[in-house]
Amino acid sequence: MTRDLRTLLASDELSLGTWSQIAAPELIDLIGLNGFGFTIIDCEHGIFGMQTAENLARAADANDIACAVRVPRNDPVLIMKALDAGIRHVVIPNLASGEEAARAVAATRFGPHGLRGACPCCRSGGHFIRNWQDYVAEEEARVGIIGLVETVEGHRNIRDICATEGLRALMVGPFDLSVSMGLNGDWRHAEVRTAVEEMVAAAVDAGLPVIMPVFSPEPAECVGLVDQWREKGVRCFVVGSDKILIASSFAQWTTALEAV
Repeated sequence: MTRDLRTLLASDELSLGTWSQIAAPELIDLIGLNGFGFTIIDCEHGIFGMQTAENLARAADANDIACAVRVPRNDPVLIMKALDAGIRHVVIPNLASGEEAARAVAATRFGPHGLRGACPCCRSGGHFIRNWQDYVAEEEARVGIIGLVETVEGHRNIRDICATEGLRALMVGPFDLSVSMGLNGDWRHAEVRTAVEEMVAAAVDAGLPVIMPVFSPEPAECVGLVDQWREKGVRCFVVGSDKILIASSFAQWTTALEAV
């Protein structure tokens, strides 16, 4: 059975994933074969839509790794499409308030308690083959929203966000947060670090799992960052991206060969 992100988030063990921004199932194969436990399919910054994301999710299933999808915005229709495609977890970018978090969670629930449209003919519903009543109970138990907080406003409202009933996990976006703070992408800045630490502490206090992006293309720096955040209660990390990891590997080879 394919690994489930909910299980990874609940574990005290280290979980490593990456971002998928290149629309190639072969890269999902390589992510899985190289030991990552999950990937986040990026429909916000990746130049592709949900039809491609669905096929990338099939590749994740085939490689026994969990996956989530980052939608472009907090839109119930986009969330529904991701869940109907059989992708169980949805990352909501730019989450800035408890009200926004609650609206995203509601989009994962069928009526009368939520906003999700009901269709038994989609991939997650078994294309009208599964029993609908059994499916609803199973689906609502396994799907979830991951709130990506990456702005000054989100930082200000972090306690309300983390208290949102039904939110599956918190993800912090240090790079966008630095831009929001007027620090122009300097995610290593002390002010950014302090804000991220405060958000992680709020999530830990609320019993909410945290997914921490680690951006550095230098493995040694990544190891140090992972160690630092593990001391603060983080167990799940999304390392670089397919583009960062590939570019780093290319640079390693060209640097070595040019020295010949």
